[in-house]
Amino acid sequence: MTYAGVELGGTKCVAILARGPDEIIARETVPTTAPEETLGAIERMLLGWREEIGIEALGIASFGPIDLRPASPTWGHVLTTTKPGWSGTDIAPRLAERLAVPVAFETDVNGAALAEMRWGSGRGMSDFAYITVGTGIGVGLVVNGQPTRGFLHSELGHVRVAQRAGEAWSGICPFHGACVEGLASGPAIKARVSPRGIDEVGPEEPVWDSAAWALAQLCHVIVCAAAPGAIAIGGGVMERQPHLLGRIEPMLRESLSEYMRLPLESGYVRAPALGSDAGPLGAIALAMNARR
Repeated sequence: MTYAGVELGGTKCVAILARGPDEIIARETVPTTAPEETLGAIERMLLGWREEIGIEALGIASFGPIDLRPASPTWGHVLTTTKPGWSGTDIAPRLAERLAVPVAFETDVNGAALAEMRWGSGRGMSDFAYITVGTGIGVGLVVNGQPTRGFLHSELGHVRVAQRAGEAWSGICPFHGACVEGLASGPAIKARVSPRGIDEVGPEEPVWDSAAWALAQLCHVIVCAAAPGAIAIGGGVMERQPHLLGRIEPMLRESLSEYMRLPLESGYVRAPALGSDAGPLGAIALAMNARR
């Protein structure tokens, strides 16, 4: 069976046609601009694939906040967002109507977590977390095989955390100041090292330990709240600064102070096995679930 997936990101969207991670038939990238321009381009692409090859189901993994409540009149829409023009945008109902196939709608990070559990670093687990560190910080959290739900999806990138001893930086999050996103996202690190760029800062500089500590504190919260089998951390910052990953688990263990013993002696905090494909393949995993 052939499935279509759409990963909607803050700067770009990836549309993918695949039968699985080892059989990707087509992939296209569309800039995230105005909603009609972006969704119109994606819609034309999907309709072309449906006519040429066929599509069994569609998975959509979107930036948030989004409405995931099936009974809600705004299911499948973007909620209030700082991204200009996107608040209230109809995504899933529009594409479901145009394609006339089963559609699944989820956050981009939850989609990535599900893909890693199906094909990657969370394989065989029913409880797993995926953190992306880039322009923002998001967490996909799956408990007992299902993404967590409440009145909204989780927004763990915005938890306020304890900074390293001797530090009291105000952070850059416009909503929460020194939350994890305000301390360790790409823009936060850039603000701390300005006027230099992130890639100009050597791995020995203290800003990386500060960012790693904030991420370790986020992992501490996740462990105490859900005790997942493992935590994968990906995203653009982690890909460009690979030295950062190895700092986080020792800091997490220090922070937990043996109150909760992690289930693995090492490798509890790990890189996503699917790399940058975790997001697009997350949309394919959602499509497979929708077809079932």
